Amino acid sequence: MAHVSDLISEDIESYLAAHEQKELLRFITCGSVDDGKSTLIGRMLYESHMLFDDHLAALEADSKKVGTQEGEIDFALLVDGLAAEREQGITIDVAYRFFSTDKRKYIVADTPGHEEYTRNMATGASTADVAIILVDASQGVLTQTRRHSFIVSMVGVKRIILAVNKLDLVDYSEDVFNQIKADYHNFADEALTLEEITAIPISALKGDNIVGPSENTPWYDGQSIMQYLETVEVAADSQSRPFRMPVQWVNRPNREFRGFTGLIGSGCISKGDRIRVLPSGTESNVARIVTYDGDLELAGAGRSVTITLTDEIDISRGDIIASAESPCSSADQFQARILWMDDEAMAPGRQYLFKSNSQTTSMTLGSLKHKIDVNTLEELPAKSLDMNEIGVCNISLSSRVAFDSYDDDPVMGGFVIVNRMTNNTVGMGLIDYALRRADNIHWQSMDVTKQSRAEQKSQRPRLIWFTGLSGSGKSSIANILEKKLQSMGRHTITLDGDNIRHGLNRDLGFTKPDRVENIRRVAETSKLMVEAGLICISSFISPFANEREMARNLMQENEFVEVFVDTPLEVCEQRDVKGLYAKARAGGLPNFTGISSPYEAPVNPEVRIDTTSMTAEEAAEAIIDYLSRS
Repeated sequence: MAHVSDLISEDIESYLAAHEQKELLRFITCGSVDDGKSTLIGRMLYESHMLFDDHLAALEADSKKVGTQEGEIDFALLVDGLAAEREQGITIDVAYRFFSTDKRKYIVADTPGHEEYTRNMATGASTADVAIILVDASQGVLTQTRRHSFIVSMVGVKRIILAVNKLDLVDYSEDVFNQIKADYHNFADEALTLEEITAIPISALKGDNIVGPSENTPWYDGQSIMQYLETVEVAADSQSRPFRMPVQWVNRPNREFRGFTGLIGSGCISKGDRIRVLPSGTESNVARIVTYDGDLELAGAGRSVTITLTDEIDISRGDIIASAESPCSSADQFQARILWMDDEAMAPGRQYLFKSNSQTTSMTLGSLKHKIDVNTLEELPAKSLDMNEIGVCNISLSSRVAFDSYDDDPVMGGFVIVNRMTNNTVGMGLIDYALRRADNIHWQSMDVTKQSRAEQKSQRPRLIWFTGLSGSGKSSIANILEKKLQSMGRHTITLDGDNIRHGLNRDLGFTKPDRVENIRRVAETSKLMVEAGLICISSFISPFANEREMARNLMQENEFVEVFVDTPLEVCEQRDVKGLYAKARAGGLPNFTGISSPYEAPVNPEVRIDTTSMTAEEAAEAIIDYLSRS
């Protein structure tokens, strides 16, 4: 096999073109810390003599410094370089390596073994055809081995290489290898949905059973790592599935041309095929399949194309073009498996963003059905998920999306969960199925509208949302405000935090998940009051910015008025009318806002009230002044 550095410049273009025609195999290496992932990848790159890594020139230069021959790369230096690079980028993403042999080209996802970076490993596994699970022969099957294997299976990888590494440290013991193999199969048979597990005894450091058979394991007559990768069939599932293409761009350079551009996620499409657009359900026929190199008669999964249709139908970015004969479904409520990937625990009831293909919408996480203990495989009751935990829950979306279950089509069934405030990805999910109520519940059209109710009352409906620490003065100001509005002939209702907990929210405590659910219910109730044409005054600590933003998003533009009663903590403590701060300081009130639970102050409220410089009466007048001007 030629080394890429041996090629002269005029040969490179034709050389790369030849490799472009090779079959691509994606695989991932994963396992616990120090199981030997960098050493294994380094050995594969070193033995294949085909490096498409950015570090090639630097590694060759450093190799010459340590006395290697022209055109060679020192193996130890290569492994050190790979490990160092991955450690430097460990908190950012997966390190992807590219190399090629005479038969195939490969992309390997090099992921960290640390438990806190399980999310990186899940990202790499999501596109892999094969997973190499490394086990240290001297350590056996560990918790992280089980966790990685479970996630690999969860995201749809069906072929596992169980690479029992560091056999040289146990004198190449067949008994040790067989015991680890048996332990892993016992775990996998109960927990995983795999088609194939191939156990291979290796020493990545010594090169045993990496490229060819090793004399140190005469008792093993199976394939080496590279022999397996060279011969395993690359799954053709994506080509055999029904056609799906998320629309990433509506291309209309002139009046004569209107095309829909995207990457074909699964299946094939031919000129003349009947298609259906989801979630609208409209249908048409394919007129052309356009690419940069010219029109095609047929295109399959993995190909970027622009499709034109025989009819002028409404299609937007984020829609899915699917086969009319086997279309995907659309729904707005699902059961899903969730892998939580954020330091801050998952909060059921909180709104996040759902992103799938090019589809994005608001999502509310429901209560957890259970979480899964990857060690015992038990389904455990839980209210939330911490980082790297896996659970099953229902999700509700603000609009319908096109989907297939993840088991049927990973492209259409996978999604990521994004924090609305920080825009950070905090989780990944796999759709199991749509909930039956998603199709059985529909909006009922009503003749009497919010506008007509408001006109009847001769007022503009609003939600005035008070937020601030306990003892800041919210309830006092809200009470005076409502009296003033009523004296002006306005129709109002006040929802107070303590009063609501005597009825609607009497079942909720003060943990973070309960606080999130408390505000979710209040926000939905406030929305109903505004729909009734009322001026709704809601007075709640509402400590989390995410939930206040959720309440704002339920309202129409300019209907939501956030009033931040900005009273310093020490002033609230001095007042302490209810004696709550004293009890919290003494440890009698866990999860008390401002003491043992955080308060996220508003950044840009519509009205900011400083109760250290104005009375409650003056504060109410300031709010009325704002309402009259906006």
